[in-house]
Amino acid sequence: MIGGQQQVLDAVAPATAEANPWWKGAVVYQIYPRSFADSNGDGIGDLPGITERLEHIASLGIDAIWLSPFFTSPMKDFGYDIADYCGVDPIFGTLADFDRMLARAHELGLKVLVDQVYCHTSDQHAWFAESRSSRDNPKADWYVWAEAKADGSPPNNWQSVFHGSSWTWDERRGQYYLHNFLPSQPDLNVHNPEVQAALLQTARFWLDRGVDGFRLDALNFLMHDPALTDNPPVKNAPERARPFDRQHHFHNQSHPGIPKFLTRLRKVIDGYGADLFTVAEVGGEQADREMKLFTQGGDRLNSAYGFNFLYEKALTPELIERTIGLWPGEDGEGWPSWAFSNHDAPRGVSRWLAARDRDALARLLLLLLLTLRGNVFLYQGEELGLPQAEVPFERLQDPEAIANWPNGQGRDGARTPMPWTGDALHAGFSSVEPWLPVDPEHMALAVDRQEARADSVLNLTRRLVAFRKRHTALKTGDFRPVAVPRPLLAFERGDDNERLLCVFNLADEPVQWTLPDGWHVIERVGGEADGAMPPLSGLVAQRVA
Repeated sequence: MIGGQQQVLDAVAPATAEANPWWKGAVVYQIYPRSFADSNGDGIGDLPGITERLEHIASLGIDAIWLSPFFTSPMKDFGYDIADYCGVDPIFGTLADFDRMLARAHELGLKVLVDQVYCHTSDQHAWFAESRSSRDNPKADWYVWAEAKADGSPPNNWQSVFHGSSWTWDERRGQYYLHNFLPSQPDLNVHNPEVQAALLQTARFWLDRGVDGFRLDALNFLMHDPALTDNPPVKNAPERARPFDRQHHFHNQSHPGIPKFLTRLRKVIDGYGADLFTVAEVGGEQADREMKLFTQGGDRLNSAYGFNFLYEKALTPELIERTIGLWPGEDGEGWPSWAFSNHDAPRGVSRWLAARDRDALARLLLLLLLTLRGNVFLYQGEELGLPQAEVPFERLQDPEAIANWPNGQGRDGARTPMPWTGDALHAGFSSVEPWLPVDPEHMALAVDRQEARADSVLNLTRRLVAFRKRHTALKTGDFRPVAVPRPLLAFERGDDNERLLCVFNLADEPVQWTLPDGWHVIERVGGEADGAMPPLSGLVAQRVA
């Protein structure tokens, strides 16, 4: 708070009824179920554990939760290899557990989004078992099969995201099958209308149970070029680049038929009411174009988020301005979503830390993210300022990390257990050794430790989420860059009711700058100084009439 002035100015913030849907400008909390809360003492988080901890999420002022996969799976890719789209894996509980979790979330005012992984299944899925059994069975064309070249090599040069060729030989059919990720994740042939119909039916299954929308995983991998054209090489690729990063992915993904399927999906979803939300994950070199393509008009998805921030090694004013500037609010344009951390990327507070004050950076990142134009995705533990965990090689679980060791950090460091109780065994996550170790540094940042401190990052998160909700300019207003001395970043957010000036010093040195006349500070992190912005500080000011 900024004292009495804060209270007065917030009191006059617009309190008009929302003209926009609930999801526009919403704050969504991502739960990685394996690592959130273990209720049955097997070292793995589960649905009853989530239910027990929903009040913590509700206390943040969050609008919705997004659950990473909890579906039936052999867990080769920890749930993103689905063996039954309509089942709950026993390690997470049962469908009844899901229904109880959903009901409790709704009681607390939380919407619930679940993952949908339509580009591939597990090789243990019944569909794949049938498809691989022969070349003339009813599901023979449900996956992407192709003949070997004359020399027996794969059909083309496509490379897997994780490692090696995107093709694996299957002796049963005497053909190769496509997998853009692990060999145990065969790609569905979503060009096939029967496959599309089956996927739409899985959406209906979860909508019938009462979910409030979907996050669609790796959406631009949904369809491939049926001609199986080779991908062209990237000129001057880094010397140690993965094989996947040495190609332009023009043909194994990003097919122009994807938006047509999204229109079919949207029609199904709209049949359940107008209060539902869909968001796509879109990565890769064409992500900026595809995010807009997949959300264009009113008959595709509501929103999309990319990796604009998630893999960047430096957070700069230019990065923010360029990325947010891609969404100027033109007619027919969709609505973006943004994340600084998630289950696939090193935590932002570590990725952008360098030698700086970690606590100060965590606070700055929260204010910055919550003032951007678009939806906000907070990843579990981000409200605590958790840094990336250290996971020794012998405890690694992530197949990508193991395959690329020691050149890649992998994903395990962002997936370690949520610390609930600072002095409890395994930080209160589980009564037994968890599937990934708790980083000792996380113990001091546990929920109970931060609850007891009014000035904690946790309580700052609550304050900033509430602050965003009070100001429609932050939720849905426009975004206008403001010229300031570098390395400062400044932009205005505004609508018909108010204009707000947001200013940030992303550097670790003070920068000379004074708030212009006619503005009053209503929120601040990182302290203040006469005639300067302190290092790793930010403020929001309101124009005084």
